[in-house]
Amino acid sequence: MNFLAPAAFAFAATIPVVILFYLLKRKRVVKLVSSTLLWQKFLAETQASAPFQRLRKNWLLILQIILLTLAVLALARPFFATRTKPPQLTVVILDASASMQATDESPSRFEKARTEALKWVDSLANNDQMVVLQAGANTEVKQSATSEKAALRRAIQACVCSDGPTRLVPALRMAESLVREQRGAEVHLFSDGAVPELNEFENKALPLVYHRVGKTANNVGITALDVRANPEDASQRAIYASAANFSSNRVQTEMELLLDDQLLETRPMTIASNDTSALVFIAAQARDGIFTVRLTSKDDLAADNQASIVSLLPKPVKVLLVSRGNRLLEKALRAAPNVQLATATDLTDPAAGFDFVVLDDVAPSAWPQVNTLAIHILNTNWLENVSRVDAPAIVDWKSAHPLLRYAGFDNVQVSESFVAKAPSWAVSLVDSPQAPLILAGELGRQRIVWIGFDLLQSNWPLRISFPIFIANAVEWLNPANARGGQLLVKAGDAFRLGLAQPEKSAQITLPGGTTKTLELDPKANEFVFGDTYKQGAYKLRIGTNEMSFCVDLLDADESNIKPRDELQLGKYTKVAATTLQRTNMELWRTIAAVGLLVLMVEWWYYHRRTV
Repeated sequence: MNFLAPAAFAFAATIPVVILFYLLKRKRVVKLVSSTLLWQKFLAETQASAPFQRLRKNWLLILQIILLTLAVLALARPFFATRTKPPQLTVVILDASASMQATDESPSRFEKARTEALKWVDSLANNDQMVVLQAGANTEVKQSATSEKAALRRAIQACVCSDGPTRLVPALRMAESLVREQRGAEVHLFSDGAVPELNEFENKALPLVYHRVGKTANNVGITALDVRANPEDASQRAIYASAANFSSNRVQTEMELLLDDQLLETRPMTIASNDTSALVFIAAQARDGIFTVRLTSKDDLAADNQASIVSLLPKPVKVLLVSRGNRLLEKALRAAPNVQLATATDLTDPAAGFDFVVLDDVAPSAWPQVNTLAIHILNTNWLENVSRVDAPAIVDWKSAHPLLRYAGFDNVQVSESFVAKAPSWAVSLVDSPQAPLILAGELGRQRIVWIGFDLLQSNWPLRISFPIFIANAVEWLNPANARGGQLLVKAGDAFRLGLAQPEKSAQITLPGGTTKTLELDPKANEFVFGDTYKQGAYKLRIGTNEMSFCVDLLDADESNIKPRDELQLGKYTKVAATTLQRTNMELWRTIAAVGLLVLMVEWWYYHRRTV
């Protein structure tokens, strides 16, 4: 055993002082009494000439000596000698995603994780350092590397759980960069493991310690929500909602539909274990509003029991077709819902009065400034290294893209086509062996669909997929629908709104009713709001414009709150959950506790004698 403060043994000199007090004779006070019969022993001591008396057995003296010995020993801070080690860095990552709000741990998984993280702060050695990261929809550095335990505790206490999905990759990237050159450093993740695969860390030898939080998977959550015009009655709205059951038992619940907080309809639902069920509500809507669906059953996670979406009434779509004549294309455009079609043989202005323009094998005198469907034409500002290919074969297409929903390219043949490498602003929708044939993307604020081949030089207009594609293109290029898509935000993502003119301030009302006033840059042409960590409806006022947007979770991976026993880092690397906690404890606390016990025994013994 060694001592961190051996100089404290100097306090052992107080022990002889205590003994000396017991050797000295007590000074007596003169008192008048009626008789000295009972005071003979007292009178004999007062008549003694020696200043000291014989040391007699006294339990108070023994207890006081033991107490002083323990106090001196505690001040010397004894410890057991071990191998010395250099200062170590520990990176603590707190998962602050929606699934950590589950209440299968008391009071919640997040509070349980916070408590466990605080224990690791207490176990830090004097020279060790710790970094605190909060991983939710975004990664936040709550505390940079420090050895100050008070600051680390404040940082962990300042972490807040959100309604957003788990995005652990940025947090692990940051942690990996911090511990890369640190010998003996460790990354401690406190999470339920409801994270996507972490393949990029497979070969990085990340010193990750996974502390699993959570017990059960009792949860039913809303995973999808959409609103469209009713295909059978354009005056009504169809609300599509999907719910998934991640518990081990069949669940019977009800789903409620509300419009602007007014209950419209309630439907029963029975969802089998690990299954999904969908409902379609039909509702009349007289004005723009917010549809909300919510589940009535109680489970361990409340954040995904409700979702909302802004529903804007459909408006006529003004479309300009610039063509030398294409009856098949014109007929398909007129068949799309709410289309007001105008035709021309050339375009001499930016077409600001139209919602979007279709350029059919015509290079316009002036390129449109609105959304554009360009067919068999070239714009060097859009594409580079364009070439021509004869009879390209269609080998693949992205059916998951909104433009190709329900539209396939089986048996579609093309005589010749322009081909170009997909630029950074666009994605390839239809591929040939040489290059993409159809591209789509957003350049600046302009949505563009580019088709490399002439429709009349293919058999595509004779396939059922052609009018479906045109209907999808009308919906995707309609700026009103694009604005509607901006009004549904994933929790944690920023809400963005283009500004037609400079504004000085904006007011936004959060779902809880709190109103914030934000100062804007007069030169800004876009409003960006990032405090979207709670799901619900947000109300925004900028200048004279008022609008609402909704923040939802709608994430099946996050709603699956089953705690993972291990994290998968690629195909072959796994990190198993651990509950092991190591701590370096000195002995002075134990010794001080024993000393306090001795002090209490002395207090009891003294009062027992004096009673």
